[in-house]
Amino acid sequence: MKTHEELISIAKETITTEAKALMGLVSLITDDFAACVDLIYNSKGRLIITGIGKSAIIANKIVATLNSTGTPAVFMHAADAIHGDLGIILDDDIVMCLSRSGNTPEIKVLVPLIKKSGNKLISIVGNLNSFLAKESDYVLPAIVEKEACPNNLAPTSSTTAQLVIGDALAVCLLECRGFSTEDFARFHPGGSLGKKLYMRVSDIYLNNKAPKVYLHDTVSKVIVEISSSMLGATVVLDASENITGIITDGDIRRMLEKFEDIKTLTAKDIMSLNPKTIDKDELAINAFNTMEKNKITSLVVVHEEKYMGIIHLHNILQEGIV
Repeated sequence: MKTHEELISIAKETITTEAKALMGLVSLITDDFAACVDLIYNSKGRLIITGIGKSAIIANKIVATLNSTGTPAVFMHAADAIHGDLGIILDDDIVMCLSRSGNTPEIKVLVPLIKKSGNKLISIVGNLNSFLAKESDYVLPAIVEKEACPNNLAPTSSTTAQLVIGDALAVCLLECRGFSTEDFARFHPGGSLGKKLYMRVSDIYLNNKAPKVYLHDTVSKVIVEISSSMLGATVVLDASENITGIITDGDIRRMLEKFEDIKTLTAKDIMSLNPKTIDKDELAINAFNTMEKNKITSLVVVHEEKYMGIIHLHNILQEGIV
């Protein structure tokens, strides 16, 4: 068993080796890369990405990145392709094949079939003298000096290189498409990143009660209203339904400490003035930021100066926005 010091050294060496391999890719980005971006961007079809072994796993990730940033892509396993899955490829589709050696048996069977169908073929390949590289319409070199594996066998630096080239393609394509934060939210509606960009206060606060009392309501009524809403607060309104203050459970505790006789007290006597508010159409993440900045757990929701309800910190956390 290795010592902790030895393990740390091995980890650092692995990262350094892969980092050097990635920096070596910079000089390999040529006009062929730009031509690939143009080809994919102007295509009426999809990008079909294929590979075998570890390259297939990287191909899957590249497909996910492209789909999430506006470029339609489909994964096709190279082994499955030659056993029936070639039907995935349509006339207008472009095929991109990932392979370190470019000479695996499956690739040698698959490539001629793709060429026969007339689909353009892009390769991300680590061997420019390989069968795959020579048969491709466009070649994106993923050449690395060595794998991070001490035996120079396990795909490590080479698969990282494939992944980074895929990321570079995706970023170039999203730039070409003018892919915006709104587009990102549309493609990621279920994730926390997407929710930060599209979920609004109005999507959340309506699930809560809208607790309210009036200036001259008794403390007993205030306590009942706060308890029934389970939000830890109630808004105080005047006779014209205008917001005049807020009472929190903290205000109730302070009142009990300050006054011995609370029977004559009203909402007006214990409320806090100028409660923090947020419009119902604001982004929910802005509500969270306001709460965090002011060290509070709830905001009064308004619209056109009218009281709409309360949004609580727990509501936002339950949505997984932060």
